[in-house]
Amino acid sequence: MADELNNPDVPIPEELKGQVSITTLDRIYNWGRRSSIWPMMFGLACCAIEMIATAASRYDFSRFGMEIMRPSPRQSDLMIVSGTVTKKMVPQIVRLYNQMPEPKYVLAMGACASGGGPFKEGYSVIAGIDKYLPVDVYVPGCPPTPQALLNGLIKLQEKIDQQSIKSVRWYSKEASEEIPIPILGPDLIDPRDFQRIKNSTNKKPEGDA
Repeated sequence: MADELNNPDVPIPEELKGQVSITTLDRIYNWGRRSSIWPMMFGLACCAIEMIATAASRYDFSRFGMEIMRPSPRQSDLMIVSGTVTKKMVPQIVRLYNQMPEPKYVLAMGACASGGGPFKEGYSVIAGIDKYLPVDVYVPGCPPTPQALLNGLIKLQEKIDQQSIKSVRWYSKEASEEIPIPILGPDLIDPRDFQRIKNSTNKKPEGDA
């Protein structure tokens, strides 16, 4: 197929180059993944009650191929962060995310997981899980209704439909890097901020000789 694409006697329009050989493969590959999303079975606060209701018979998200909620991150490809994210829980959430195999996605369910919610200014709560994990879909609400969560899951399926095996990170030559696990001490410290903290600590105050 590669030789056919490079054949000068059969010119391919510029807008079709890069799509001719793998478009069908992408559609089959994405169809299989979008129809078999396995969420991880854990909840943080009241949003988890609505997530459970979404999985029950009335709303039944098994219609979308998501009925298998796995208790192990190694068998999951979707993390639904449902509820208030406290500083004490962040290291565990990041550790679970790192244990999930690629491809993996994160859905922030509710105002707390998306931006801190009513507890945003609290001393023990972080203002959104996206400060530590890459979030693919945000579902607003406090808590969101089961219909809102279903809409968020459908949006994730639509995102999967647009992905190509040529550009997704899990097929790149470089291995996916783990996210450094935050350190919980007097406050929560992200290891990625160590250099910035060091620079600000070594900076001399203005006016010093």
